[in-house]
Amino acid sequence: MDARPRRILGIVGAPGAGKSTLAAAVAAAFPGRCVVVPMDGFHLAQSELERLGRADRKGAPDTFDAAGYVALLRRLRAPVAEVTVYAPEYHRELHNAVAGAIGVPAEVPLVLTEGNYLLLDSHGFGPVAELLDEVWFAEQPEVQRLARLVARHEQFGKAPAAARDWAHGPDQRNAELVAATRARADVVVPVP
Repeated sequence: MDARPRRILGIVGAPGAGKSTLAAAVAAAFPGRCVVVPMDGFHLAQSELERLGRADRKGAPDTFDAAGYVALLRRLRAPVAEVTVYAPEYHRELHNAVAGAIGVPAEVPLVLTEGNYLLLDSHGFGPVAELLDEVWFAEQPEVQRLARLVARHEQFGKAPAAARDWAHGPDQRNAELVAATRARADVVVPVP
């Protein structure tokens, strides 16, 4: 990377497609020059999802603070010298995001953001794509993606049947919504 202004690379894909894995691999190639800021940090709090009656479909577009995510991307787009911008980070073991968990110093030239809805035109996500320099679509074979997703749900406490039901229910509906945005991506990246 050269001395050009900060770049923001988006990595989009269905739940379990390997977005975080791909983002970590790219970030590892640029140590100290890249920070990963996942969209998952903008999940509404579990208590708020329960209050709104949306907890049974956590991960759907309206279960995120899209406006907050857009505001963060705008701040990251225009860094101010010597000012670190802090982003929230989702912790699966807590089922909630933790505020201020990811620091993005002004001098970092590359920010990677990854999430399901970077190319979605609805639910407040419309401005996201224009704030990104490039968007990669992470893709895995469907059988592999679903198996990986079920395993992740089990790892974080769901019983096997509940993990399968969630992966094939709410997560699959979200995956279909994300798949409809694939053509808008700059690059499709197969994730092993």
